[in-house]
Amino acid sequence: MPSPIGAEVMAGLDLEYVCIDRQHGLIDYSDSLALLASLTARSVTALIRVPWNTPEHIGKALDAGAVGVIIPMVNSASACRAAVEAALYPPLGKRSYGPTRAGIVEGPGYFKEANIAIVPMIETAEALADLDGILSVENVAAIYVGPADLAISMGFQPGSDHPEFLQALDQIVARCNAHGVVPGIHATSTTAGDRLERGFRMVTITSDLSALRTKLTEDVTSVRNGLVGETTVGH
Repeated sequence: MPSPIGAEVMAGLDLEYVCIDRQHGLIDYSDSLALLASLTARSVTALIRVPWNTPEHIGKALDAGAVGVIIPMVNSASACRAAVEAALYPPLGKRSYGPTRAGIVEGPGYFKEANIAIVPMIETAEALADLDGILSVENVAAIYVGPADLAISMGFQPGSDHPEFLQALDQIVARCNAHGVVPGIHATSTTAGDRLERGFRMVTITSDLSALRTKLTEDVTSVRNGLVGETTVGH
């Protein structure tokens, strides 16, 4: 959600990272600036999941001060190379220079010293078929599995635990380890334990909106279960 106060709450939870979701979240570019400011104030590692694999989305997220970008629908080695080129300055990439907020936060050494995490998403059967090619692209810090889209692409429902889908997750972890790339995945509080046991080392476990809905549901249910009669509960 586009709430700087929500970001401050997240920043106080001793998390290894917080991701600002501009792909499926309710957040636009100006919102992300305020969220980054809240997170930076608490020295939190702030990533942005960009809307799509394009130079303008990737470059602006990094210029805004994100220390890494999660990039959707990277289905091939060539798409992965394009993402890397969009995130890095020449000679390693093609990123245009203009670190508007990043230069303020990181200082004058940003151009030479910026340590940017480039995290392509693996979320289709096509990406699985070219997994070794994607993982062979230089300067990829981690990959990030989008389990719902991956399941759909494989012919299953979102949230599937079909053995073939779970086997694909294990394959991804094994190939990441072989290439020295951190395996990451989007998860929930109920699936995170399984994903960690499978060897994923970067795991998103919840979202602010999901956590808010879950907690409010628990509170309202708890109070209603303790009431007798026609009392009305609200906030």
